[in-house]
Amino acid sequence: MHERVSTTFRRVAGLTGVAALVVAMVPLGAAAAEDPRVDLPPGYFPWSEASSNIDLLDNDPRVAPFDAPPGNFGFVNSDLAFSGDRAFVGSFNGFQVYDLSDATNPVLETSFVCPGGQGDLSVYGDLLFMSVEETRGRIDCGSQGAPGAVNLERFRGIRIFDISDVSNPVQLPGVQTCRGSHTHTIVTDPDDPDNIYLYNSGTSSVRSPDELAGCENANVNTQDPVTTGNPTQWRIDVIKVPLAAPETAAVVSQPRIFTDPDTGAFNGLQNTLPGTLHPAGTAYSPLPNTNTCHDVTSFPAKELVAGACQGNGILLDTSDPVNPVRLDAVSDPNFSYWHSATFNNDGTKVIFTDEWGGGTSARCRATDAPEWGADALFDISGDQMDFASYYKMPAVQTVNENCVAHNSSLVPVPGRDILVQAWYQGGLSVIDFSDTANPVEIAYFDRGPVNSPFPIPDPTNPNRINLGGLWSTYWYNGQVYGSELARGFDTFGLLTSDMLSENELDAAREVQVEEFNAQHQLMTTWEPSFNVVGAYFDQAVRSGELSGKTLKKVESHLTRAEKLDGRGKSAVAQLKQAAKRLSDEGDQGELKQAILDLAEALG
Repeated sequence: MHERVSTTFRRVAGLTGVAALVVAMVPLGAAAAEDPRVDLPPGYFPWSEASSNIDLLDNDPRVAPFDAPPGNFGFVNSDLAFSGDRAFVGSFNGFQVYDLSDATNPVLETSFVCPGGQGDLSVYGDLLFMSVEETRGRIDCGSQGAPGAVNLERFRGIRIFDISDVSNPVQLPGVQTCRGSHTHTIVTDPDDPDNIYLYNSGTSSVRSPDELAGCENANVNTQDPVTTGNPTQWRIDVIKVPLAAPETAAVVSQPRIFTDPDTGAFNGLQNTLPGTLHPAGTAYSPLPNTNTCHDVTSFPAKELVAGACQGNGILLDTSDPVNPVRLDAVSDPNFSYWHSATFNNDGTKVIFTDEWGGGTSARCRATDAPEWGADALFDISGDQMDFASYYKMPAVQTVNENCVAHNSSLVPVPGRDILVQAWYQGGLSVIDFSDTANPVEIAYFDRGPVNSPFPIPDPTNPNRINLGGLWSTYWYNGQVYGSELARGFDTFGLLTSDMLSENELDAAREVQVEEFNAQHQLMTTWEPSFNVVGAYFDQAVRSGELSGKTLKKVESHLTRAEKLDGRGKSAVAQLKQAAKRLSDEGDQGELKQAILDLAEALG
């Protein structure tokens, strides 16, 4: 069950039939009726699948002590982080480490049991950070739980591990917080290289002050201004981690980033009450009530953070990371729960996701509008976010598949904004959002619904869901890796197509990083190369801005330059001749700059 578009060409020197690159990309919402993702047969191991322009290269099923029947939330896989040739796979039961020395065939290297949910991970040097939210989390990582309303053996917050010896992680004291940690984000300050900061988002119940001093619960289901006391809600935790002494990490501020500047009300953003109806006609679930953030993404190059904060998407100035300042806040009645955020590579756009149904419900049915449980795309102009469009994985899924927008990362193709995104049992979708008003799907992968431990369809419950699907899909050093709730750890390989050339894909593969945390989003730069030039060339041809005699002349000079590479000035001369043929504007201008950068590098 595969649909694949044939490849176009490999390198500048081998270009033929370039006019074939000018293709009509199918707009959003125009998924063909014959889309092979629709009505895939159910299965667990084995499964049915459909894909376009991406291949599943490897699947590593969960194994003991991290395996359990689908639906057991104590053992589901969660988020991913990467360092060197290793992938760290979070779980509600701890974390696992995979060796990526052979990128297409990961090998399980280490398993570390440390229950507590939800296991959101980040890595920084020899440190691993892990979010713990559930009341069963224990200081000693024990699996016996921590019963009682107050238990001094309980751990809820951010665990810190020394992973200098990955085979033997050592837990440091960590930081306890009043609502635990659902997610956390690394925030760095170029003026403070001795420390990193963690922005902590807790979404669960507030602890008793008898268990953790300073915790104060308040009623969030009110639209009356809250201006008194020091409630745990309506704030985030900022944790300072001294890199020379990470065991001394501590909360250094708890900024109230939702406050109304005119009234001083802590609950100054959206305060939707229980029972309020979603446009679908059912009650909002989860509730868009902005009393914490679900997840935030930092963009150090511009000292910005985008916060997905239940009822609002917000933009923060983090030039002083201890005291972030809210720049803008947006809301949308179509959004049930602002869940996560991703910037584009230059920080001029941001995509927010809506986890309508909380990730455990079927929200990609034929009856679900494309703006529900979707992405919202915004352009950033100065300090403001301007709505551009929605994107939702376009293939209808069944009532038996939990499906909604979830975690994503950029694919580093120069000159384009491309995102690979997980949709739980909706699989993954790769989109080009270079034009935020018209995002376009360019690749996908999907499996049929999980049919274990209950049959699908189930005669006793036609709407039953066996929980599964992709939690995260992230590009890392040339591959796409996915964390599948029930089926384990996936490795994917993007393929060339009319919508993604070999030059573009090779240029993306040239980007190699030492660490990757999706929510600590570092700006990518590309070293000058023939692949980068080829990527911009392909884009100029695809858009129609490079054509006719100019195309042929530029192609001829680039082909000669690549053949002469290594012969010094001869290649540079050909590159400069190619650049002279191009204007300084649009796609031609970007190609010209890439050519000149390469000429200077070869100089």
